[in-house]
Amino acid sequence: MPWTSINRIYAKPSNTASTEAHINIPAKPKVALTAAEDTGGRFELCDHGYGKSSVKLLHVHRDGEYHRIREFEVNTELKLASEMAYVKGDNKEVVATDSQKNTIYLLAKKFGVKTPEEFGAVVVNHFLYMYKQITQAKCRVVEYPWERLQAGTPHNHAFIFSPTARRWTEVSQCRHEAVVVKSGLSDLRVLKTTQSAFVDFVQDEYTTLADAAERIFSTVVEAEWIYDSMRTVDFDDAWLTVKDAILDKFAGPPDTGVYSPSVQHTLYQAEKVVLEKVPEINWIKMTMPNKHYLNIDMSKFPANVTKGDPRHYIYQPIDKPAGLIYAQLRRRPKSRL
Repeated sequence: MPWTSINRIYAKPSNTASTEAHINIPAKPKVALTAAEDTGGRFELCDHGYGKSSVKLLHVHRDGEYHRIREFEVNTELKLASEMAYVKGDNKEVVATDSQKNTIYLLAKKFGVKTPEEFGAVVVNHFLYMYKQITQAKCRVVEYPWERLQAGTPHNHAFIFSPTARRWTEVSQCRHEAVVVKSGLSDLRVLKTTQSAFVDFVQDEYTTLADAAERIFSTVVEAEWIYDSMRTVDFDDAWLTVKDAILDKFAGPPDTGVYSPSVQHTLYQAEKVVLEKVPEINWIKMTMPNKHYLNIDMSKFPANVTKGDPRHYIYQPIDKPAGLIYAQLRRRPKSRL
């Protein structure tokens, strides 16, 4: 039988008296959409996200006989507007991590990979454009340090792994906001055998370290920085400028070197050069842990045992414990006057 009005039940106005029996229809329970609603306000999901990590990618650009390569490890991370995947196990808005992996390869094929920073921006823009349920996208790109093989002249298609330092970038963007690009280098291990000192520090009842007017200076440099703008910066040149500034202020000229009164001073000098040379960098932070090489006291041994070539110096490498020195240098806001 077709549905007709005679089958419907109409609710009576609350201010109308009636002797007819009322039919009570139970209200549907409210569906909890957030962790706060699910727990009666006791808890909240203050942060959440998911993504694909360690996606390996080798980009080869073949220009006739001359080839260029760049190898990367890419991580993606997405944040959904909804908490339903966590609270209810509802996956309707979830972009699978396998799809994120495929997206990395397809975007690299379509656009190539010019620099880690530009590729990271392509990835986050794609996710925000394609999926309206995503409120924030992040992409971390770590580059593997390949260099062209030098066989008298640069080789057309052969390369050598040269891990002087590791380059990385982290690109993020929230919907309706600008792209944020943070880049960095890590694992830049350096050592010099002279032109380093550490004297005139606090001496009290807790001190056993003596002044060192001459010491080995070794560290593993970590650096990170933020770009103000993507429009004018040359990302490859900026990264090399940071690395060169660190090496120059650490080592100095090849014949004379440069004196370092402390790790703090060397670190600051390198950061200052970076901000002077790369106007698009807003701030830079460096960390330099001490990698100690300690003098071995040979006075405890007989002279006939230690006598030898006076040009020989022996040190004991000590990795732990180690001093840790860091600083962040940023541009001061311009006066509005």
